[in-house]
Amino acid sequence: MRTYDFSPLYRSAIGFDRLAQLFDEAQRAESQPSYPPYNIELVTEDKYRITMAVAGFEPSEIDIESERDTLKIVGRKQKDEAKRNFLHRGIAARDFEQRFQLADHVKVVAAKLDNGLLNIELVREVPEAFKPRKIAINGADNVQLISREAA
Repeated sequence: MRTYDFSPLYRSAIGFDRLAQLFDEAQRAESQPSYPPYNIELVTEDKYRITMAVAGFEPSEIDIESERDTLKIVGRKQKDEAKRNFLHRGIAARDFEQRFQLADHVKVVAAKLDNGLLNIELVREVPEAFKPRKIAINGADNVQLISREAA
């Protein structure tokens, strides 16, 4: 495996240190957890959906936490008191923790557990102050907001 030095990004890019840090952390990560399996779907231009296969988990056993730019999903399975003798055990009911890095202005709007699938809806809401504006030449107060389609 090759290693890359991202220190030049830290020296020359001001305000992009989070991006360089993400690259650096991704490179150093030993391995990403593969349980439970999940999909990340682009629903519309500014809407996303994460779908996780969490068969056997109750809603009370799953915690979803969004803090700043990180979405953390934790599943803690209740211990089964009954002694069972499995001939084949293919349904993994083990604890898990998944973390997702969220871009700026992306927030979680809903979560639903249905038929063993956890669906988490996310939306990107860019504040008006960050949207592009049209500035007229030789105009004093003639600044207009450009629609997203035209931008």
